Amino acid sequence: MKKPSDNPADPFKKALAEATKVMADDPELNVAYSVDPAGLAGDTMRLPQVSRRMTKDEVLLARGTADALAMQRRYHDDATHARYAPPGDMARNLYEAMETARCEAMGARDMPGTASNIDVKMEAEARRAGYDQITQPADAPLAAAAGYLVRHLATGRDLPPACDNVMELWRGFIENQAGDTLESLQDKLSDQAEFARFARQVIDDLGYGDQLGEDPDQHDEDQQDDAEEEAEDQPEPDSTGQDDQDDQDADAEPERSQDETQDTSEAEVSMDEMAEDEMSEETELPEGEAPLEPPPPPVSEADPNYTVYESGFDEEILAEELAEPAELERLRAYLDQQLEPLKGAVSRLANKLQRRLQAQQSRSWLFDMEEGILDAGRLARVVANPTTPLSFKVEKDTEFRDTVVTLLLDNSGSMRGRPISIAAICADVLASTLERCDVKVEVLGFTTRAWKGGQSREKWLAEGRPQQPGRLNDLRHIIYKKADSPMRRTKANLGLMMKEGLLKENIDGEALEWAHRRMLARPEQRKILMVISDGAPVDDSTLSVNPANYLEKHLRDVIAMVEKRKQVELIAIGIGHDVTRYYQHAVTITDAEQLAGAMTEQLAGLFDHDPRARARMIGIKKAS
Repeated sequence: MKKPSDNPADPFKKALAEATKVMADDPELNVAYSVDPAGLAGDTMRLPQVSRRMTKDEVLLARGTADALAMQRRYHDDATHARYAPPGDMARNLYEAMETARCEAMGARDMPGTASNIDVKMEAEARRAGYDQITQPADAPLAAAAGYLVRHLATGRDLPPACDNVMELWRGFIENQAGDTLESLQDKLSDQAEFARFARQVIDDLGYGDQLGEDPDQHDEDQQDDAEEEAEDQPEPDSTGQDDQDDQDADAEPERSQDETQDTSEAEVSMDEMAEDEMSEETELPEGEAPLEPPPPPVSEADPNYTVYESGFDEEILAEELAEPAELERLRAYLDQQLEPLKGAVSRLANKLQRRLQAQQSRSWLFDMEEGILDAGRLARVVANPTTPLSFKVEKDTEFRDTVVTLLLDNSGSMRGRPISIAAICADVLASTLERCDVKVEVLGFTTRAWKGGQSREKWLAEGRPQQPGRLNDLRHIIYKKADSPMRRTKANLGLMMKEGLLKENIDGEALEWAHRRMLARPEQRKILMVISDGAPVDDSTLSVNPANYLEKHLRDVIAMVEKRKQVELIAIGIGHDVTRYYQHAVTITDAEQLAGAMTEQLAGLFDHDPRARARMIGIKKAS
């Protein structure tokens, strides 16, 4: 007999999971509770964790998230969505927000009880993003406002306060530009394809028509017209045509004499002999077969079986190329303003780190050198004997001056709000502090170019959905600061993390491998890589058509490769997520505000000369 669970939250979790399957109309759906970001991945739905205490906020958030995802599962079709999805970032964000609003509005119409639950989820997300504090339209995301307005018009319900704040800031503009189109909203909700065309028209009305790409319906009409024209131009088959052609071929071929035929055969034999002499003795190809091209190198050094469906859409880009200088300055000012209350604490930690590092720099000199800094202490010899040559000294290089540190920041959507703000300011402070200690720092970020698959997924759909396609989204790897660039020139780049629409999905394994390759190309002897993430790798488009652990397995393989090679010292900090199950040297923090202290302590520990202190700092049980 199975022993009953002693967790008081288990009956609630079980009941919610069963109700969610019914609402989603999918009895095979797997419902899991996790600290990872909520979402759908294949046949698995992740819901927010519910603790033993079962607080009211936890219960309401779990119910609201379950209802919202169930509506998406029930009313949303990925293929139709991808068919009409625009390629431009802003247009894609508007399109995604309106489709989410459609699914939730359909749920509110068919199952009215879901509406109030989803309101709780929306309010929690909006407050986490700081929407209740925004007073200017320029600071409010247009895509979120458009989604809220569509949901409000479709259901007739008042929005939660934080959501309503954002909607009202943009409502006048949206209705002025797209009011005529929005009048037909109610007629479009039930048909996803019709609604997708409606959404594209709204996007065009709002001034982002240049980001819509080609009209998929027009493309189909053009193909149909081409097929009809080709059928009309095709000549009718003629039974005598083949005979006439054969006769023409026979007449066109000139007669060859026996001598000419013999000469030709001899020439062919000679050419074959020459070709055989020129071929390498190592490989003999079978007759009639062309030489085989060497197989392409594996996508991942860590796992040869890891595949990518299409890498041509991936992007490695400098931060300054993703925004104009004026926008970067504005975003940087917004970042500084948001974190004004934390600056004092962060600055104290930075000063503490700097003191610890500088205290360990044993300054030493090499004397009696032929060039360098004039040694004033030995000038007396020159005064006493003018024929004595001048003496110079050179400062001896320290351990720190041969070190490079890379900060790899998770730029996924779940980091939106306070976590990404604190990560950005901590990266700024640490880079500035280490730079003063002659340690070079590189700051990198990783995300994807689109939600739920981009051009890679569209290509996969167009090519008939081959089985096991591998990674199915377009990567975006961002270089915020190169190791050789001074912080004063790249300070504004970190403000890019505040840009609306930048943070999407996270594919950690490939990002870690990318950062590792960059570090191996550096000349410094000591290399330290610090990863800051708030969850496991998640990309819905990839996980929906591959094994559920596809991205997680690749991350583990990359970590194992980096730690085995020992060319780079790897540490990780998890924000609200236990990363110790992936990384050997890691620490987990429960609040984003603890990030500054964790980062400084981890780095200080790595630079500690005492191996026992270093082991304690980075979580090694026994010093080697």
